[in-house]
Amino acid sequence: DYVIINGNRQGKIEEISMRHLKIRQYDGYLYTVSYSSITELQNGNRGMLRVNESLVLNYRQNPDDAFKVMEEVAKICNEKYGEYLIKDEDGVPLESFKFNHITELNVDFRGHRYSISGLVKEADFVEAGKKVRYELAMAAYKNELMMAESLNTSQ
Repeated sequence: DYVIINGNRQGKIEEISMRHLKIRQYDGYLYTVSYSSITELQNGNRGMLRVNESLVLNYRQNPDDAFKVMEEVAKICNEKYGEYLIKDEDGVPLESFKFNHITELNVDFRGHRYSISGLVKEADFVEAGKKVRYELAMAAYKNELMMAESLNTSQ
């Protein structure tokens, strides 16, 4: 099942034990959440899922420049992939693709995470995620954003 815990951790349940849940977020992170820390649990498998894609940019990347690029990517995604978004009865998206600012600092001691999300139809989740990742990669390339680099120096 896809769940949202306490409004800030979302992903697929990978393990249920006597003391905790392990959920895998779509950015790949595995979170262990003890039952005692859960104040709210939402089941997200109701025809909609949240695409949440991100770039980890180098510490030396100017955040103002990154913000401009990420805002533009969200705009492009809304224009090109709006058909994937969940809409209300008037055809207005419940949650358009949006830039969520810096969502994590000090990612693996390499840089900061900048993310984009949008609420899409469950059937379109995988395809929408691919499209958003493509737009992020293309924008990073065209705008010469400084991606975080591996600290591994062995060849």
